[in-house]
Amino acid sequence: MYNREDYVSNSEWERFLEFSKNLETPNIVINLHTVKKNYIKLRDSFPYARIFYAMKANPGKPVLELLAEMGSNFDIASRYELDKILELKISPDRLSFGNTIKKAKDIAYFYEKGVRMFATDSKEDLKNIATNAPGSRVYVRILVENSVTADWPLSRKFGCHPDMAYDLIVLAKKLGLTPYGISFHVGSQQRDIGQWNDAIAKTKYLFTSLEEEEDIRLSMINMGGGFPASYIEPTNDLHDYASEITRYIRDDFGEDRPEIILEPGRSLVADSGILTSEVVLVSRKNNTALSRWVYQDAGKFNGLIETLDESIKYPIISSKDKPNVRESEVIIAGPTCDSMDIMYEDNKYKLPTNLKIGDKLYWLTTGAYTSTYASVGFNGFPPLKTYFME
Repeated sequence: MYNREDYVSNSEWERFLEFSKNLETPNIVINLHTVKKNYIKLRDSFPYARIFYAMKANPGKPVLELLAEMGSNFDIASRYELDKILELKISPDRLSFGNTIKKAKDIAYFYEKGVRMFATDSKEDLKNIATNAPGSRVYVRILVENSVTADWPLSRKFGCHPDMAYDLIVLAKKLGLTPYGISFHVGSQQRDIGQWNDAIAKTKYLFTSLEEEEDIRLSMINMGGGFPASYIEPTNDLHDYASEITRYIRDDFGEDRPEIILEPGRSLVADSGILTSEVVLVSRKNNTALSRWVYQDAGKFNGLIETLDESIKYPIISSKDKPNVRESEVIIAGPTCDSMDIMYEDNKYKLPTNLKIGDKLYWLTTGAYTSTYASVGFNGFPPLKTYFME
């Protein structure tokens, strides 16, 4: 059993139970108070940085409206996200097209709508930007190796080697674009703060060599996200991240600090969400099996895809939890007719031995990459319903 008070205060828990008592499962409730608190903490921890919320983490309209009102900018990954953010009357100078994989017609669409900041990591994409978004600011994403210490690594698909980044910046200038900066992402839920040190050192090398050899002066570092949410694995507090990262920047750049951009997603919204599911079946595979199988009405295909390879380990409590309740190991699976739809088998979760059909499971820290990270209707099951609690 996990100590619920380590994740949700008693007062917020009571508010959640009252708010959700009549909601059909599975569902996610997002606490907007928590989103606001997390944004203020991040802003105050990095007072010199501009925040571009990665809206893919949770694009709920109330979340976007709240963050926009608080002054956040937004990292956009598709024209569909762009349309959604522009509906809120947010100025395009607060937006960045941060996806390095994009169609030429989508680049033109962003440019038409007023966006002038684009990420890239390849020559062909850079040429498309030059053709369809002339004169725009570009920043090049570099590869960062983070597979060991990040719960959700990102390095293999995105970014390029620093030597290629150097060439792309030079080409950007030749193509009439504005070389703006370098970006990196140390991996989502990154528990090793030192990963930022290595990445910042690489950007310093690029800043210096491009200015000395090519007379190109970059002005921005986009440090992506990677800051922690409260899952099972322990992490340092955000203030520890900020203190160390600020020192890394100062060590490499001294008083001549470039503009710093952050692209948080998980760290702003994950802690705000509680996913409620219903137990559909509890069974054993044979009469002497030590572990029960607990099947519930939410699974990998309708919200819990980040349990793939058991990467993200959510805290789970049940409606049967109480002091000194007897527990035993379980395998937790979803409702679909797909053998992949098993959330936890190797990681040994424990749930009360008296857990029955119809009981509820509460998945904490599920505000990020759940409600929209789902199939449209595999086996006919709809995506999770999301509710927002003021």
